[in-house]
Amino acid sequence: MILEVAMLDVRPGDEAAFEAAFAEAQSIISSMRGYVDHTLARCIENASR
Repeated sequence: MILEVAMLDVRPGDEAAFEAAFAEAQSIISSMRGYVDHTLARCIENASR
């Protein structure tokens, strides 16, 4: 099994727009061959990560 972790830095103030865009992208992500699951979480130390 392969676990991929991606740390994404979002421009401060664009967090809500990023989350909305990610919500739209979830259907594309989940349709990929071999897809099992994903989780989007916000860093507690940095709200833009």
